[in-house]
Amino acid sequence: MTLRYLIQKEFLQIRRNAFLPRLIVAFPVIIMCVMPWVMNMEVKNIRVDVVDNDRSVGSQRLVRSIETSHYFIFQGQKPDYRSALAAIERGQTDVVLVIPQNYSRAIACGQRPQVLIAANAVNGTKGSMGSAYLSQIVTAKAMPSAAALQSQAHTFLLYNKHQNYKLFMIPALFAIVMMLMTGFLPTLNIVGEKETGTIEQINVTPVPKWAFILAKLIPYWMIALFVITVCLLLAWLVYGITPAGPVWLVYVLAMLLALFFSSFGLIVSNYSNTMQQAIFVMWFFVVCLLLLSGLFTPVRSMPSWAYLTTYVNPMHYFIDAVRTVFVRGGTFAAVAHQVAALLAIGLVMAIWAVQSYKKNG
Repeated sequence: MTLRYLIQKEFLQIRRNAFLPRLIVAFPVIIMCVMPWVMNMEVKNIRVDVVDNDRSVGSQRLVRSIETSHYFIFQGQKPDYRSALAAIERGQTDVVLVIPQNYSRAIACGQRPQVLIAANAVNGTKGSMGSAYLSQIVTAKAMPSAAALQSQAHTFLLYNKHQNYKLFMIPALFAIVMMLMTGFLPTLNIVGEKETGTIEQINVTPVPKWAFILAKLIPYWMIALFVITVCLLLAWLVYGITPAGPVWLVYVLAMLLALFFSSFGLIVSNYSNTMQQAIFVMWFFVVCLLLLSGLFTPVRSMPSWAYLTTYVNPMHYFIDAVRTVFVRGGTFAAVAHQVAALLAIGLVMAIWAVQSYKKNG
């Protein structure tokens, strides 16, 4: 009975707040409607300059191939390599292609002309991918036999057959929304009551610590259910994307992640004295968990010491599991390891949240 009234108090506090109900509704809507369009790791719109020292029909065919590619923005031809390199140094060009003299004659004689590709590597990803795209076009024009052999090779895509990058990023956005909504809101809960002085009224009551913490956690679990439902609906209505695996498994993973972040948020709140302190501490851990989770880059590309952190990073387990369910159509057996890890980490944090709350503090 005590737990029921405590939960009712938490919902009343959320409802009477003029900002929180609007945030809970607007935040997942904005994230799902905007972020899938901008969180795209595919490299496009690469600015290219060409230095054509051959001025032949073959070299012009190569130039036209670059112009028609949807990966490049063809900025025209430069008179010499020095002026093209100066454009790179000024940040006006990303990649320069230098076609040598006698380019067409060398191809006609069965030789391989040496074509220079110079890329601006300040943005390493854009420079390397731009060079790779250009190299494929140059190879296809300079070595028709290799291009014909490549055209005979067939690629069978088992998952994400249309290579839709939104299908890859939307499950990761679920993790970001859950992390921010169920992490920061509990963080500001207890420390907010400390600043207003209402926590003292609870401290003088015989309410057990576990009941008090559980009453703080349950509303945010309900918010997590609402948020993940909104995200799934928007993914279906806006992008036509639905999980290839069971939907209930997405809910299970989301609730386990909510268990961790809501518990962790209360732990930070228990140890903090002001909202400013709580926000900075929570932000520090959130950024670390996010960047080390494998959301943006493969975890195997990290140094060995950084890769070891993924064993205790719930974001890594959630992103790996939800992408398995969403993209590959994995069943519970395919993500049982991640579910067990999320449950274990979440329970540890929940117990810590109860033990760290001091009624007499």
